[in-house]
Amino acid sequence: TAYEIRPRDWSSDVCSSDLPPGIETRVTLLRHRFLMAGLLAGLAWFARPATLRAQDPMGAMHMHGGEIVIPPGANYTKADVEFMQGMIAHHAQAIYMSRMAERHKASARLLRLATKIDQSQVSEIRIMQLWLRSNQQFAPDTSSWRSMTMPGMLTQAQLERMDAAQGPAFDRAFLELMIQHHEGALQMVKDLFATKGAGQEVDVNVFANDVVSVQTAEIGVMRQMLAQLPPQ
Repeated sequence: TAYEIRPRDWSSDVCSSDLPPGIETRVTLLRHRFLMAGLLAGLAWFARPATLRAQDPMGAMHMHGGEIVIPPGANYTKADVEFMQGMIAHHAQAIYMSRMAERHKASARLLRLATKIDQSQVSEIRIMQLWLRSNQQFAPDTSSWRSMTMPGMLTQAQLERMDAAQGPAFDRAFLELMIQHHEGALQMVKDLFATKGAGQEVDVNVFANDVVSVQTAEIGVMRQMLAQLPPQ
């Protein structure tokens, strides 16, 4: 089952001093952009004749998975849809990993980083789900990480390694594996842009580039933290 996406305060200062300025603001503005796009899509749907709405309920066309169908004239591609769907699963596992920190006695600094990753990726999952739904495509929920495998995602054995660790050992496992996980997200963006015609739709393009900006910055922070851990 999907775990709860808890509302959090995006304006909190957790780890803000570690990340380059402007990243949080860009993601917040992107979220507002998607919310407006979703509102406009909803208004356009309700403006259709009632008979057409009954034949094609909002979101019913491609909201149950299966084959991806791109409508004629769409300015996005199948690869764009697959990227958004796969990144939801990817982000969902990162949130699961981040929520392990508190109960595994992580250090205060790592707990702050884990909270920030949780916050940002919850917001980004909502952005991706909204984009998919506004384009009448299937939007996975947060349980999707258990059934989808994307670059950098942890194996069951790696998750068990994290779950068995406490304190400094957990900090090390979390940092090593979250770096791997973030690098997988960067590979997903690279693969997207390497696909002919993909990544050109404006919202997908902006979102993918923001994933690179945020996760590259967080990789830098995590490598620094890893180097500062006491020897094993």
